[in-house]
Parts: sequence; structure tokens; C-alpha cells
Amino acid sequence: MSQQTTDDIQEALRELGVTENTLTTEEKQSLDENGFVLLYNVLTQDELEQLRDRYEALMEKEGQSAGLEVHQEQGTRRLADLVNKGEIFDSIYTNPRVLAAVYHVLKRPFKLSSLNARDAIPGQGHQNLHVDWGRREADEPFHVVNSIWLIDDFTPDNGPTRVVPGTHRIGGAPSDYMNPADDHPEQELIVAPAGTVGVFNSHLWHGGTTNRTNGTRRACHSYYTAREHAQQLNQREYIRKVTYDRISPAARYILDVE
Repeated sequence: MSQQTTDDIQEALRELGVTENTLTTEEKQSLDENGFVLLYNVLTQDELEQLRDRYEALMEKEGQSAGLEVHQEQGTRRLADLVNKGEIFDSIYTNPRVLAAVYHVLKRPFKLSSLNARDAIPGQGHQNLHVDWGRREADEPFHVVNSIWLIDDFTPDNGPTRVVPGTHRIGGAPSDYMNPADDHPEQELIVAPAGTVGVFNSHLWHGGTTNRTNGTRRACHSYYTAREHAQQLNQREYIRKVTYDRISPAARYILDVE
């Protein structure tokens, strides 16, 4: 890692409002020990309404093609490439509290890998416990961090994400230890009000659960990777001029499109 590269990420983080005190000591400890942290009241009610409106407008506009840029999943509605699909999404991938958490976990320069959305339709949404990376040795550095932006309340019944605290420190994959489709005796559900953001080390065992209600449970996923790795969605290939012109140099750095 060059000194210049290190300076670049630190300058970008400063410009986006990240300081040594952006996260509390307790929040940093939760990331270290549990592998995730919940950040409450990140989104205002007005921002939530704007996100819900934009979410549904995109779903209607894109129809069967929704999410195609990255991934479509049976039993869910998905969106992808949200960086280019509305100014309302700018403040998601550049949020200082989330960026501080990402840097705390990765401890080196990073970039946005993708900005997507997902919600399980009623009766669907179960995922096996998984990690967002290939097999990692226990002594390897961490490579990826994800964040879940709760656009709706996450309740025990509407398909909240499940996580298994501490498993980010274990090498291999969940399938090395158990049937990943099963519940884990130590799993926890991310149950929290809309406006909360859950940030988790993506080597943590996690997965969606079944939506047992008749309603929706919408969320955005702002996913980051260490800068030496490829992005899930190549932002340079997809960046639109209107987006590039709108965002700051620091945001362009986070997207790796500068």
C-alpha cells in the first residue's frame, strides 16, 4: 500500500465528515467483538418517505429487469446501480458514520462495491447463512463490509436479517460447521425501527429470514470492499455524467471513478 493511497482515503474521509470520534468506543467494540453494529436515527422521516417513494417508482419502472445489473433472487424484489438512480441515494454511500465503520473494520483504503436494494415478498426471503466473500483464513485481513439501511421497520416476523455474533473471526464458511439453511443457536435478528443502519463485517455469518407478514420490508445495501479488489458493480463502467457532475471529489473517490 503506498503512502499516497493511504493519504487519499484519509483525505476523502475527512472531506465527508469522518473524524476519530465519529463512532463511539462502544460502537467500535461491537464491530470488533460482535462483527456488527446498529446505528440508530440515521435517516429522518422525510428521507425515509423520499426513499420509499423512489424505491417503488424504480420497481414500477424497471419491472422484470429490476436488479439485473447485479443480481436477481427468487422470492424477493431487488434493485441495483442505485448510485445512478437518484440524488436521494448520494448520502447513503457517503454517510460518515458508515464510512467510519468501514474504515475501522478494513483498516486500509476502500471503495464502494455496490449500492443495491432488497425486500422479501410475503412468504419468501429465507437465505442460508453465508459470508460475502470466498473462504477466508482466520489470520487474513478483512476484505468487505456491508450496511443495511432500514427503509421499513425490521420486526421479528417480516424477514429481518439474521447474524451470528463473533463468526467473522472464524475461518472458512458456515457450511464447514453446520447446515447453513438451519437456525444457529446463537443467531440474532436485526430488529430495529426504520431509519436505523446496521453495519456488519461481511465475513460475519448472516442471511435473510422469511417474511411471515403480508407487508414489505425494504432495505438498501451499501457494500464496500478493500480498494485492491474488484467491485461487485464496476462503477467506472456504469457512472452517468449527471451523477459524476453532481457528486463531490470525495464521493468520486469512494466510487473509484475519479
